[in-house]
Amino acid sequence: MKLKLIIFIGCISLFAACSGDQKPVDLTTPVAASTKKHADIGSITERALSGSARLPGQLKPFNEVNIFPKVNGFVKQLYVDRGTVVKKGQLLITLEAPEMESQLQAANSRYLQAQENAVASKEKYQRLKEAAKEPGSVSPLDLDNASARMKADEAMARSEQSNVASVRTMQDYLNIRAPFDGMIVQRNVSPGALVAPGKGTDQPMLILQDISKLRLEVYIPEDYVDKVDLNQPVKFTYNAMPGTEQTAKISRSANALGSMRSEAIEIDIINKNGSLKPGMYAEVKIPMLSGAKSLLVPNGAIVRSTEREYVITVTDGKATLVDVKEGLARNDSTEVFGNLKAGDKILNHATDEVKQGDSIQ
Repeated sequence: MKLKLIIFIGCISLFAACSGDQKPVDLTTPVAASTKKHADIGSITERALSGSARLPGQLKPFNEVNIFPKVNGFVKQLYVDRGTVVKKGQLLITLEAPEMESQLQAANSRYLQAQENAVASKEKYQRLKEAAKEPGSVSPLDLDNASARMKADEAMARSEQSNVASVRTMQDYLNIRAPFDGMIVQRNVSPGALVAPGKGTDQPMLILQDISKLRLEVYIPEDYVDKVDLNQPVKFTYNAMPGTEQTAKISRSANALGSMRSEAIEIDIINKNGSLKPGMYAEVKIPMLSGAKSLLVPNGAIVRSTEREYVITVTDGKATLVDVKEGLARNDSTEVFGNLKAGDKILNHATDEVKQGDSIQ
């Protein structure tokens, strides 16, 4: 018993001796983190562009028109429908307007009356002129008045004749004819419908397209306008016909930037067998001018978000976010446009975790 007591007192003394010089550790204090970012830093390179730029194109009809009536009327007869192939001058729709028939009859009546008056005035003048051969039988004033009346009645007759021709022309507006060869692609009226002259925003009676010849329309972005060779043939492949590459020359260009900050060019396509349809998409290879160069960055250097696209440059160990626009993409690099120059240091693998002004090493 005494031996156990001695051992217990000795253990307590030893524990007190071992723990007397130690202090408790505060585990809640975080270890200070380094503010520097370790990253893979590279350089912007400047290289010659590839031989061509791949841009989307769309087929448009060579001619297209929305057909509206020139006068108010009811659809009497419809001779075409969607898909009908028509020739220039072919009758498409006949309208009816009963008031026009009344106008024509009234104009004819006025013309006949004016013509009778002109004939009577002319006969009276001729009689006075014959009688005037006998000296003193007809006064010069009466002869002059008869001549003036004859000319006035003849002018009135010609005026009424023109009025009849005008009403006949208006009546011919009831016959709607095709302005050029093509195909009806849309029909929006039926017999009995009331139609009236409309604006471009109104629904037309018919839509006519010339699809024997099509326009392949391509929009060249503003950044490529001065780098594209418009004098060289272009190659294109239709999405609906993969593997079939065709070649043609650029037919015309807008020579101006549109609302999308791009220049429109057109390539005329002959639709020999009618296999091509307006609205079809194509991938077009636009040739580039030789010697044209561009700035390239690694694909991973571009940070993309819903608000912006940017790369992160490194200047004096600090991060700078520079907005860019993407151009042509390669397997390992992408063409960029922005406030950059060849040789600038950038992060090869950038993320949105790096903020403006962060230290980079």
